[in-house]
Amino acid sequence: MSDNVHLQQPLAERLRPRNLGEVIGQQHLIGEGLALRLAFESGQPHSCILWGPPGVGKTTIARLMADAFDAQFISISAVLGGVKDIREAVDNAQAALQGLHP
Repeated sequence: MSDNVHLQQPLAERLRPRNLGEVIGQQHLIGEGLALRLAFESGQPHSCILWGPPGVGKTTIARLMADAFDAQFISISAVLGGVKDIREAVDNAQAALQGLHP
């Protein structure tokens, strides 16, 4: 990524952790021997729900999970998104899955 494009990104995006080791806090989720950490280490993803106030790292951890498991990441804002956005994301996921399994 060019320096100019990088500098145009919001500060939060530029400073977002790029791997699990860069995440500060959330040890109750990603600490040694815990389910989410074991999923990352084993390469065996599982479903989970991340909840909490803004800015605690939910989206960052979800993005890291997608990267770790070579999965597509779709971001939908619970505040700004609506049913249409969710349906579109589900339709896209189903289409992608059908593309993998003819």
